[in-house]
Amino acid sequence: MSGQFCIVLTTTNTESNRKEIIEQVLKRGLAACIQAMPIESHYVWKDEVCTDKETLLIMKTKKACYAELEQVIVELHSYDVPQVVQVPFIEGFNPYLAWIEQNTRC
Repeated sequence: MSGQFCIVLTTTNTESNRKEIIEQVLKRGLAACIQAMPIESHYVWKDEVCTDKETLLIMKTKKACYAELEQVIVELHSYDVPQVVQVPFIEGFNPYLAWIEQNTRC
């Protein structure tokens, strides 16, 4: 069962955008679980070093959902260039992976 699952990461800096992304992703069955963690990001944007309080969204899903999930995040996101990256699972606890399988529609 391993190999077909992944984590998708994105960040946002507003509560309303965080809630909208979480609600739409779960409602559409594009992830089985989303964890939200407060973080402090440091990055370069338009040749300036920036710091921002953000929320990291960690989405547990299947690789088959990635393209649609990316599209939904980009459509809903308040950033011009949001972070949307896929991190594949190499291994996982089979009952947990089965739960992801049952709770995603892709």
